[in-house]
Amino acid sequence: MASARDLRRRIKSIKSTQQITKAMKAVAAANLRKAQERVFEARPFAGKIREVLSRITSANSGVSHPLLEVREPKNICYVLITADRGLCGGYNANIIRMNAGLVNDKPGSLVTVGQKGRDFFRRRGYDIKSEFVGLGEEIPFGIAKEIGQTVVNYYVEGVFDEIYLIYTEFKSAMTQIPTIMKLLPVEPPAQKEGEKGAATMDYIYEPAPEELLAELLPKYIETTIYRALLESKASEQGARMTAMSSATDNASEIIDKLTLSLNRARQAAITKEISEIVGGANALD
Repeated sequence: MASARDLRRRIKSIKSTQQITKAMKAVAAANLRKAQERVFEARPFAGKIREVLSRITSANSGVSHPLLEVREPKNICYVLITADRGLCGGYNANIIRMNAGLVNDKPGSLVTVGQKGRDFFRRRGYDIKSEFVGLGEEIPFGIAKEIGQTVVNYYVEGVFDEIYLIYTEFKSAMTQIPTIMKLLPVEPPAQKEGEKGAATMDYIYEPAPEELLAELLPKYIETTIYRALLESKASEQGARMTAMSSATDNASEIIDKLTLSLNRARQAAITKEISEIVGGANALD
């Protein structure tokens, strides 16, 4: 059994760690509220731009654009979004594991967003074409625009024939879902059941559909990436808050067990001292 001094030191150390995990949980909870609000604000706009894109492409099946061009997938790129920091449970591990499985199944290059994903694949010698790190807690749209321009240039220049976006979709603080979607070539969203009638109508566009697509498709790419960044950030904060809550609870359990062991050690020491006193007294008689 450990000595009382060692037990006191361990209890003190764990209490200090518990204070840190409590503070990190509170910070993550505050950041999660902000991240949730931004996700909920971004989702309607992303949905609307998908709807407009669907209507234009459905009503003008012959329209063409470089970002709609389908090629044989000889060169594939994966845009991976992870966190810059750890201490968020299995958030990074889950999305990295998904990406690693995809790369092993269909070999390709990477565009990494976040330090954790970049470091993981760099250590293993994967081909990383571009990297974006240090995004911060409040991600500006300019970052999504920069990433979007990078992948669009890769596609238009023929560096890659297919580009996939891999991120974590936010459901709740307890639930985050690793997600993959094809970013390029752009696959126009399918019409919903209630919109089939609208697709058969003749629309008059001003300007022409080709000009609209020239403006709409890059914005669609940027908006999709921006939403994925916001979803990933909210997922990261939710996972961190949950992980720090579990760590705090685990610390409490360990402290309780160590306190019980300390009380037993103190009781044993007192019993030993009493026995020695009684034994000494008996020896004097």
